[in-house]
Amino acid sequence: MSTRRWLLLSTIPAAAAAGIGAWVLRTFDPNLPGNPFPACLFHQLTGFYCLGCGTTRALHALVHGDIATALRMNALVLALMALLPFTVAWQGGWRPALLQPIARWLGTPWPWAVGLPAYWIARNLPWFPFTLLAPG
Repeated sequence: MSTRRWLLLSTIPAAAAAGIGAWVLRTFDPNLPGNPFPACLFHQLTGFYCLGCGTTRALHALVHGDIATALRMNALVLALMALLPFTVAWQGGWRPALLQPIARWLGTPWPWAVGLPAYWIARNLPWFPFTLLAPG
């Protein structure tokens, strides 16, 4: 199967899942008690924020057009979401010369092996400006 055909066939269920997810996030507020979203088990057990803490609330704010609140809830998730269209286009064969150094750098494990744990630690530090990374 060609890459483009595979990309098209895999995009259809992903788009359907994204549409359903957007409807659920638009309909139910994760900030209210009794919502259908599960709480973060890591946060409940340790009291620390994980990399994903605040993601549901960030996506809820995003589907309501509140980008500032979404950034306050989980800036990393929003930054990674901004990379998603470029990643999909890259996998589909669109590879402009301008993006090749960035794609090469992001394709190595080092930015992820250093950046993700650094973000995880930083968002749990109790001092300004790190407190800005904590959700809420």
